[in-house]
Amino acid sequence: MRLLARLGEDVATVRQRDPAARGRVETVVVYPGLHAIWAHRVTSRLWRADGLLRLLGSRFAARVLSQLARTATGVEIHPGAVIGRRFFIDHGMGTVIGETAVVGDDCTVFHGVTLGGKGGRGAAGRRHPTLERGVTVGAGAAVLGGVVVGAGSVVGAGAAVTHDVPPGSVAVGVPAVARPRGA
Repeated sequence: MRLLARLGEDVATVRQRDPAARGRVETVVVYPGLHAIWAHRVTSRLWRADGLLRLLGSRFAARVLSQLARTATGVEIHPGAVIGRRFFIDHGMGTVIGETAVVGDDCTVFHGVTLGGKGGRGAAGRRHPTLERGVTVGAGAAVLGGVVVGAGSVVGAGAAVTHDVPPGSVAVGVPAVARPRGA
C-alpha cells in the first residue's frame, strides 16, 4: 500500500472508531495514538533493516526514535512489535506494546493497556502476546506472556490475561476468565 493511502487509512480508522474525532486535520494533529503508530512504522523499518543499515546501527537508532516517540505520545511500542493495519489506540497514555507482540488488523486498545511479557519465553520463543484480527482491549488491561487472544474477542477494562482467549470471547477479571461473547 502506498504511503499516502496508508496514512489516509490510518486517519479514517480513527474517525470511524472515535466519535470525538471532529475532522481530518484535528485527527492528524491531536491524536497521540495515531502519532505513535506512525512513529512505529519508521522504527519498525529500522529494526528490521539488514545489511549495511544494520551494521551502521539501525537497531540502536530504532530504539532511540521509539523512546522519543514514547516521550512525545505517552505510548511505548517496541520497534520489534508487529502491528497490523487499521490499529487504533484510543487516548493512548500509558499503553505499552512489547518487542515480540503481534497486533492483528482492525484491533483497538485503550489507554493504559500493557501487551507485555511475564518472564521467560512462551511458545516459539515469544514472550509477548498476539492479538488476532478485530480484538479490543479495554483500559488498564494487561495481556501478559506469549498468549493468543483470538479473533473478535474483547478483553475487559482492568483484566489480567495470562492464558489464551478463544476467538469470539470476552475475558474479564483478575486473573481473566474467558466466556463466549453474548453469553
